[in-house]
Amino acid sequence: MMKKITIPDLQSLPQAAKDFVAEMGDETVYAFYGEMGAGKTTFIAELCRALGVEEDAANSPSFSIINEYRSSETAELIYHFDLYRLENIGEALDIGVEDYFDSGALCLLEWPERIEDILPDDTVKIDINVLDDGSRELVWRPSAEA
Repeated sequence: MMKKITIPDLQSLPQAAKDFVAEMGDETVYAFYGEMGAGKTTFIAELCRALGVEEDAANSPSFSIINEYRSSETAELIYHFDLYRLENIGEALDIGVEDYFDSGALCLLEWPERIEDILPDDTVKIDINVLDDGSRELVWRPSAEA
């Protein structure tokens, strides 16, 4: 069954992130798909805050490719990947993405299509769609149903 969260505006983002957290299962790899400017980084930053990461800690790892955060509530590690700058899967393997995926830590990926062939089978794939009125819609299928 498809899941959907509509985000009408930026003020609705914190609640949308909390709603998403409530829908998260045991999966640890979440892949966010969407065009440039769809709001992947913005949503992931808000999602990290909803998971207990300090207010200003979560931002785009564009230049470092991977940012590591720790939840102040659970002390769990969260890895935020921005894969946009990767040229090929070999570069992803060189930085050890599979080790991150296998670590049991939560992995949140932007531009996962760059490494589609090596994503774990249980990856939760979320589309962020920009609607005609400028709102955003998250649509995904839990991996157990994929």
